[in-house]
Amino acid sequence: MPELSELKRIAEIEYSGIVKSAVIVDYKLRIILREDDGFVEVYLSRKLPDKFGYHWECQNAQGSLYRYDNFPDKNWQDVTTYPRHFHNGSQENVTASPFPAAIHEGFRAFMEFIKDKLEA
Repeated sequence: MPELSELKRIAEIEYSGIVKSAVIVDYKLRIILREDDGFVEVYLSRKLPDKFGYHWECQNAQGSLYRYDNFPDKNWQDVTTYPRHFHNGSQENVTASPFPAAIHEGFRAFMEFIKDKLEA
């Protein structure tokens, strides 16, 4: 199973242009983004193999949030990529996941999504 330390390294090295700092706190990785662009929390389940969640909370005027996870929430069982799903801008706006299922690739794609949003 991937370790948070591996994802921390990816964030700090590959996304140094948008990442201010990254720290592992207990069972989560918290990534602070540059300026006032919010933070990302990464959760890798210790009990359920291959279950994860990547959550970006923007600290902008809209207070947007984006989360990609694969926890089997029955509220989203009609999503074509279930249990993988994407909260796109808010908790209630849930769509099929546009990100890869593999943890490292999905994390990189999620970070690219953030980078693209910040550069837009």
